Formats: sequence, C-alpha cells, structure tokens
Amino acid sequence: MPDTQTVTSVTHWTDRLFSFRCTRPASLRFRSGEFVMIGLAGENGKPLLRAYSIASPNWDDELEFYSIKVPDGPLTSRLQHIRVGDPIVLRPKPVGTLVHDALLPGERLWLLATGTGLAPFASLIRDPETYERFGTVVLMHTCREASELEYGRRLVESLKDDPLIGEMVEGRLLYYPTTTREASPRMGRITDNLTSGKVFADLGLPAMTPGTDRAMICGSLAFNLDVKAVLEGLGLNEGANSEPREFVVEKAFVGDGI
Repeated sequence: MPDTQTVTSVTHWTDRLFSFRCTRPASLRFRSGEFVMIGLAGENGKPLLRAYSIASPNWDDELEFYSIKVPDGPLTSRLQHIRVGDPIVLRPKPVGTLVHDALLPGERLWLLATGTGLAPFASLIRDPETYERFGTVVLMHTCREASELEYGRRLVESLKDDPLIGEMVEGRLLYYPTTTREASPRMGRITDNLTSGKVFADLGLPAMTPGTDRAMICGSLAFNLDVKAVLEGLGLNEGANSEPREFVVEKAFVGDGI
C-alpha cells in the first residue's frame, strides 16, 4: 500500500493514552503545529484514517503522535495495539491552523490544551522558531488526573538537556499543568485560571493584552469555544493562515470516539 510508514517505538502512558513514533517520508515537509491523516489498512482494503497532529518538531528524523484509546473507536481500538515494526498509513499532506504564520508578532505565546490536544504544542515547544519569535512561552495543559499529564511533564523536563534548544527554553518556557478531578498542586480549568487571574499571579506575569500576547488553542470542541470566548473577552481576535491575528484554534482536533 502506498504511503506506508513503519512504527519505531510505542509508549503507553495510561490505560487511555499512548504515544508512538514512526519513520518519516523523505519528502515530507511540515510546519510545527500541523497535522496529517494517519491510520491503518481497513478490512475492505481502504485505509481508515483520522487527523493527527504531529507531536515531533519539524527537524526530527521521525514522526511522533500522541493519542487517546477508545475501546470501541473505529481506529484507536486497533491503533492502540500497534507494535514496533508494524506498518501504518500516513498521507503526507500536512495542514493546520496552529502555526506561527497565523499569528501576529508578540511578546508572549500561550499554548492552551486539554488532553491529547497537547500534541501540536509538543512540536512547537521543540521548535527553535518558537523562541526566536516570542520572549516567553506559556504551556497550560489540563487533564482530569495527574497521570494524564505525564507525557507533557516528561517532555518539558527533557528540554533543558536538549542540545538544539536547551539554552533557548531556559527561563522562557513556563509550564502550567493542572488537574480538574484528582487533587494536585495546581488545579482548575484553563478558562477559570485565566478569568480569575490565578495563572498570571502564579507565574508572575501581567494579564493578557492584544498588544503583547498571542495564543493557540487545542482541545475538545467545547473547550475550544470556551477558551475562545475568554480570549475575545480580553480583546484578542482569532486569526488564520491567510489573516494573522492574536490567537488561533485547531478546528480539526479529534476528540472522543476515534
């Protein structure tokens, strides 16, 4: 089958979350934050494909993806069982709105995610261009339980030793993980922590303004709409590749049921 790549590693983070890496087509070029269609060959010979954000940065030799497991999901019920050496289908046509080109220049970049919506930001926080464009990068990630934050926590922790961007992220990447169900050092929904001003107080940052702050949003449809309303209330406007503004929303993020 054309567009077939090979799985090179698989990590199961919880009973609902896993990440995997695969070979990268030599011809594939993408902007950090974009997504591609990936999947598995179907029983009828047609591949079953879904949109997945690329979690690896654009300079990586391999591709990385971060996924939920849905027991009866048409794709993830099978995808969660992949092993090293297995083939997967990848359509090498990256697209997406969570890219630097869709934002106006600014001082701070806010990356706002729930669950596996973290994936495009896992790419962006490893991209030198992110730190060339913004003085401060704030990664807010919210999940129900602390174990669901582990993929992001380990990734952020590893960046200080990264030979390419280790020096860039020092003191400039601010990580703000919270839980909504399980008790943890920091709790609360992203919308609540923004509207109450708690995140600004905790990180010692001024409140968001359209003049200095830019944001990217990736999560469930309900989350995206809620955060969009908060940002618009702060005076920020939604942008696109064709018309850069103060924030962008990933409209193709796949939530439950995949």
